[in-house]
Amino acid sequence: MEPAWRPDRLDNVSNRIHQLSPEVANQIAAGEVVERPANAVKELVENALDAGARRVQIEIEEGGKKLIRIRDDGHGMSASDAVLSLQRHATSKIQEAGDLWRVQTLGFRGEALPSLASVSRLEITTREADSEVGTQLVVEAGTVLS
Repeated sequence: MEPAWRPDRLDNVSNRIHQLSPEVANQIAAGEVVERPANAVKELVENALDAGARRVQIEIEEGGKKLIRIRDDGHGMSASDAVLSLQRHATSKIQEAGDLWRVQTLGFRGEALPSLASVSRLEITTREADSEVGTQLVVEAGTVLS
């Protein structure tokens, strides 16, 4: 097998370093969090459990390639928190570095939802327990559609 990098191939590419677009960077980062559908299920179930869910329903079609749906009875999010949850490193679990030593939840980095949103069509439907109305967000390839 031929090595991927060889010095003689440098003539064919620009040697200039450049910043990746946010879209490409997010897709690369998503690969670190969500390698396959099973990882997506794990992250979403952990989100539900961290939200205090006592009941979690999982629906999967075609091994997760067509559909992964998680429904839970967790405490839900406000509309503003739902939007913020799609931003990388937005979390309710920690506020400063010292909090890392006290984390008692499954997730805390604020990576799962933004990663899933950057590589899929993601729909979030949520409602806080004391609210009569909920929020629905549709995100595709990192862009909020509605």
